[in-house]
Amino acid sequence: MGSLDANPAAAFSAFAADGKAPFQPLNPEDVRAYLHKAVDFISDYYTNIESMPVLPNVKPGYLQGELGASPPTYSAPFDVSMKELRTSVVPGMTHWASPNFFAFFPSTNSAAAIAGDLIASAMNTVGFTWQASPAATEMEVLALDWLAQLLRLPTTFMNRTSSGRGTGGGVILGTTSEAMLVTLVAARDAALRRTGSVGVSGLPRLTVYAADQTHSTFFKACRLAGFDPAHIRSIPTGPETDYGLDPAKLFEVMQADVDAGLVPTYICATVGTTSSNAVDPVGAVADVAAMFNAWVHVDAAYAGSACICPEFRHHLDGVERVDSISMSPHKWLLTCLDCTCLYVRDAHRLSDSLETNPEYLKNDATDSGEVTDLKDMQVGVGRRFRGLKLWMVMRTYGTAKLQEHIRSDVAMAKMFEDFVRADDRFEVVVPRNFALVCFRIKANGGMTEEDADEANRVLMDNLNKTGKAYLAHTVVGDRFVLRFAVGSSLQEERHVRSAWELIKKTTGEIMD
Repeated sequence: MGSLDANPAAAFSAFAADGKAPFQPLNPEDVRAYLHKAVDFISDYYTNIESMPVLPNVKPGYLQGELGASPPTYSAPFDVSMKELRTSVVPGMTHWASPNFFAFFPSTNSAAAIAGDLIASAMNTVGFTWQASPAATEMEVLALDWLAQLLRLPTTFMNRTSSGRGTGGGVILGTTSEAMLVTLVAARDAALRRTGSVGVSGLPRLTVYAADQTHSTFFKACRLAGFDPAHIRSIPTGPETDYGLDPAKLFEVMQADVDAGLVPTYICATVGTTSSNAVDPVGAVADVAAMFNAWVHVDAAYAGSACICPEFRHHLDGVERVDSISMSPHKWLLTCLDCTCLYVRDAHRLSDSLETNPEYLKNDATDSGEVTDLKDMQVGVGRRFRGLKLWMVMRTYGTAKLQEHIRSDVAMAKMFEDFVRADDRFEVVVPRNFALVCFRIKANGGMTEEDADEANRVLMDNLNKTGKAYLAHTVVGDRFVLRFAVGSSLQEERHVRSAWELIKKTTGEIMD
């Protein structure tokens, strides 16, 4: 084609001769300057976020129109990117960090977590094996064992105990979906071995179980793990158990499957369901599972954080008899996304299904059996240095301040619940277990339940359009219900009071 192909060395000399400095994406002075500007942006963002509309008013595709459909050919000063971030990206954000955000579950954060995540990103280690980054693995193991102690989990779930390396262990994954998927795969393989299946020939007989309040990601993970959708049991719940799983119904369904020649394989019990914060009875579910030799996983993604407080720990009673438990500090324990902590009672049952051992990853540390290679407890091989931010949160704030954070959110939620109960236009639909209040305009006078459903839809839409609060909804007992989730890291009592005043005002406008 030309001189570039014919003489690469001459071409390089031509580039060097034009007087421009070579491209250095990690020039130390650029790193310092860019990060100073980024940190200033973050600090200003948190200072001003309360005044921003929680929900943006943008349309699909808006960003391409503002930033262009094609990537730039030539470089631009970093300040250009920061300006476009402020003018185009921020106005299109739903502000999860806003103290006026009450939708879904909180996505908490903290200065310590942000700092830890920043440093981990800068180091950019890929800790698939212990040898690939000893400190990254050791930090993750240590942080998980510290958190296990805060939760008062049995030592059987810990990586290391006072007497040495334990039989159990943990790993930090991205989300609860991953935790469910990898434990489903381990349970599947264990059931196939137990029943003498040749390869996966026995897979069509395996059955899995969960309450109908269980997060939808469970049913998705079951399909990904190869379970027949016809053998995924969603067990109905009702107000008689506060929408928690009924162990007697669970037993009936499992026994019926055994009688039909099927193999009960896995049960997902939830502590703090998404819709209503219902709590499945962990110990009783484990007792039923033991009769059928089925794996029990506890999904405590949200409410697990509350269990670092002694007054909430009873929700995990019986956990010593389950096979695995996961919780997500990125929801309520001030540790930014992504950070889901999975613990298993027998780490080998997980690694036996997920282990990879290519020649290029073999090393003496792994062969010694004395170390944990975290790649063998997850779907992928590469992994981020997630343990650093979790450790920084616990090391910086300590148990007492983390408990204070949880208790403050619960107290604000109770205050909101009391507001609702004191107003005869509303009802609390399910008991509040943690910091989520499920409430609705109730059917009054000549209003039917269907009328009340529509009134609640209008109330939610009108509230969210104001930009002064953001609530989400669910359906409980066939009724449209509003969810008020307290827990944003910047939330104070005044924000909850202000949201309630807005709810009352907006309700009055639509009911008059």
